[in-house]
Amino acid sequence: MTPIRSVVLAGGGTGGHIYPLLAYADCLRRHDPNIRITCIGTPKGLEADIIPKHGYDLRMVPAHQLPRKVNMDLVLTLPRMAKARKVTRELLDEVAADVVVGFGGYVSVPAYMAAKARKTPMVIFEFNDPPGFANKLAMRYSDNLAIGFEHLTRTVPTLAGGTVTGVPLRRDISTLDRAAQRAAARQHFGLDPYRPTLFVFGASQGARSINNAVLGSARALTDAGIQVLHVIGARRDDPVEVPSGLAAPYITMPFLSEMHLGYAAADLVMCRGGAMTCAEVAAVGLPAAYVPLPWGNKEQYRNVRPIVDSGGGLLVEDGDLSPDLVVRDLIPLLLDPTRLAQMGAAARAFGRTNGDESLRQFMYEAVARG
Repeated sequence: MTPIRSVVLAGGGTGGHIYPLLAYADCLRRHDPNIRITCIGTPKGLEADIIPKHGYDLRMVPAHQLPRKVNMDLVLTLPRMAKARKVTRELLDEVAADVVVGFGGYVSVPAYMAAKARKTPMVIFEFNDPPGFANKLAMRYSDNLAIGFEHLTRTVPTLAGGTVTGVPLRRDISTLDRAAQRAAARQHFGLDPYRPTLFVFGASQGARSINNAVLGSARALTDAGIQVLHVIGARRDDPVEVPSGLAAPYITMPFLSEMHLGYAAADLVMCRGGAMTCAEVAAVGLPAAYVPLPWGNKEQYRNVRPIVDSGGGLLVEDGDLSPDLVVRDLIPLLLDPTRLAQMGAAARAFGRTNGDESLRQFMYEAVARG
């Protein structure tokens, strides 16, 4: 392999860009503890809180989100981009970067532009439909396109020529043995080791519709012998009241950093349909009731549809979500181990657990090509 001594990783703003970046950084360091890993971000993104806590060097660059309408920000875009490219190129020189790997988000734009100006090999990682602006721009500069999901090469014309690597996942998730860790995970949360378990979570701020539907069906779920592990989210203005006197455990928490334990404890997941969520849930072989965000560009529908079509999950419309739906559709499923096992096997067949290793191999091949 071509020696690589210094890698710059670009991706920020949201967890969907940051967490695969961190999983990939862990993979690089696992293979070579001496490799220099430099992450770039902005003070406005979540990366400022997350990346340094994981022990990686985070450098701030003056990247700006592109305006979506004609205003003064649009007038200032070109000089801002020129400044961000200059600062980022100086950073690439300082760390003697051998390669830039971008995970999307507007912070990736100056990284790609600086790599092009410096003639530094770049790798573009994409697992969203549609791809974001940063990665669309980078595809003009480089053919080194790594794809997180195989179906994207068929459904998104601009990604048809990419190489499917899978999504880099944290090792505690990609190596999870749910059967072996189930009892310990349930004990960790104060759950019964033998009851069917529903694991519920939305985004980091929670999902009001999911919270209301599951909380509203709490008594019916527990009367059926089903216990619930419910990550309600960090939103402070949403009252969460769990009925008293339930027949089975109903555990709530605002946030869960140890997601692998939640997955290990679960028989079924109810969640949104973000690309990272889909990658994790499928990789660990969990059946899921996916509730895609109903607004925006509907990308979460496109994320979950291939898993649902393969038999690995259910698609639940946010507008249809209610306690009655949980009682009607999810309780019978949670009480049917055979169907859960079939759905879990289908999800696992869709998922990939080696995305970090595959992307690392792809990076070395890209650098070797020059």
